[in-house]
Amino acid sequence: MTTVKDSPIDFQLPPHNKAALKRIREEKDYESTVALASGGTALISGSLINPAALGFFALAYKPLVRSQKLARLEKLGTLLLDEFESLGLQVFLVLPVENNNPIDLFIRFPRKAHLFISIRSRGDSEVVYNEKREILQVKKKGKNGLTTWKPCPLVELSDYERWLTKNRAIFGMSSKEVTKTPTAKVLVLWSPTKAASDHNPHLYSEMSSMKILALRRKGTTFVIQQEEVTEFIKAWLAKYE
Repeated sequence: MTTVKDSPIDFQLPPHNKAALKRIREEKDYESTVALASGGTALISGSLINPAALGFFALAYKPLVRSQKLARLEKLGTLLLDEFESLGLQVFLVLPVENNNPIDLFIRFPRKAHLFISIRSRGDSEVVYNEKREILQVKKKGKNGLTTWKPCPLVELSDYERWLTKNRAIFGMSSKEVTKTPTAKVLVLWSPTKAASDHNPHLYSEMSSMKILALRRKGTTFVIQQEEVTEFIKAWLAKYE
């Protein structure tokens, strides 16, 4: 019987790095074509792109957020490749998870570090962590009151970590690599969404020169802004040098 440790020579990882970004760009082109066609200014040609091959993306994200999501994934994925590919980075985009939102980015530095990244935006608002209820809440600019963030990104990120343990064979990983590799769960808030600045001091952690909101529910999730992603990854890698 073939084991993860003794993977066959023809074992192939899921699409990652440039191949994964190519899929994202193709889906963006498809979305643009659909938008034009729905406006009556163009027709979708079967020779242009095969919608069936891209069906997962259509199911993964709601139509109103799909185009923005794809653009953000492309931007962040390209940035990470430019910065970290020489260090052995493997970045997987939009990994399906049963009964859950897909994993936006699973980042792997083989046998060194793993990161799960969820990109989220709630418009012009602040994200607040309610310690007593252990939930994330959203405060819209110019409005009173808080709304509960559902589904909770903290719970989703914890589910992703468990998913990897069960599905490690997809990546050719042994059980030891999964359990022993330092893993960060990261919620990336995309502008104009930002974290509230008045959380209690004990909710922050320091890593290198960064002061990071670290929410400890179902493990620790780090909450950062989009422009802090590369700095955070550098700090995470340096922590385990």
